[in-house]
Amino acid sequence: MSEPNELFKHTRTHIMEVVNNIPHCKQLGIKAVEASPGCLKLALIYSEKIIGNPDNKVVHGGALTTLMDTACGFAAVLGLNEPTIAPTLDLRIDYMRSATPNKTIIGEAEVYRVTPSVIFTRGTAYHEDAIDKPIAHCTASFMRISPEAKAAEEERKAKEQVGS
Repeated sequence: MSEPNELFKHTRTHIMEVVNNIPHCKQLGIKAVEASPGCLKLALIYSEKIIGNPDNKVVHGGALTTLMDTACGFAAVLGLNEPTIAPTLDLRIDYMRSATPNKTIIGEAEVYRVTPSVIFTRGTAYHEDAIDKPIAHCTASFMRISPEAKAAEEERKAKEQVGS
């Protein structure tokens, strides 16, 4: 594989910083671990805040869903040759087993197809020492918003504000 280009290097650095500073990621303890073209690895650090069942201390499904949506969404952006935003169109998660209490969960996602309008991703959640025993698998699709479409929308909003 060739060396990543400068745009990718900038995008990867930016995404790692953004993920680590998104308010809900900070609240849940989601951290960016590794990024490569079309791939992103995140960690959901176990804490009392993300427990879904106080009796058995298992992580809440919503925290796991957020981990996988974030991993897939930012992997989608990393899979493109231009900076863009990519809102979630669809996310399906198959839960395979409960996460083990007191253990960090890794969420890893990759792009497997890019069309002119949609980016398709898949991901896996697992514990670092049990990659062969997934907690969940997911597939997700994201709308591809071109820089031109984004610029046109920003221009339209600016005109609306001037006209108000």
